[in-house]
Amino acid sequence: MAKFRKDGGKKLPAVSTASLPDIIFMLLFFFMTTTSMKEVTLMVDQKMPQGTELKKLEKKSLVRYVYIGKPKAQFQKSYGSESRIQLDDAFANDPKMVESYIATKRAAMNEDDQPFMIVSLKVDKDTKMGIVTDVKQALRKAQALNISYTATQRANSNY
Repeated sequence: MAKFRKDGGKKLPAVSTASLPDIIFMLLFFFMTTTSMKEVTLMVDQKMPQGTELKKLEKKSLVRYVYIGKPKAQFQKSYGSESRIQLDDAFANDPKMVESYIATKRAAMNEDDQPFMIVSLKVDKDTKMGIVTDVKQALRKAQALNISYTATQRANSNY
């Protein structure tokens, strides 16, 4: 006759941590490939105007942004409260700096994509048109003729 006994003293085996580094590296690579880095720190206020006939830009790699608006509160002591031009992470002192900025960005692009470069103007809705016109003149001199304006979708298309 077989004898069964209760062994209350048996312990569970330890959890194997051999696959833990593989899991960590897999998660690391996942987050590295799916995370996008913030490209530009906005230094100007951006309240976009509203529009009804909007078109989404397809190839964002061809788009270069020029921001125009009043400096944010922390920059107003240094730069004043008038509308300014922001190129990447710096203010442009003169609209003519846009020319050299566009030339630099165009030179950094693939040669086949250079004719298709689009300059997107992100202009605050309260900005006066004088500074926008100066930027457009500088873009014309830089041969950047593909210009788009960024706007938000109007909720009601009836005026």
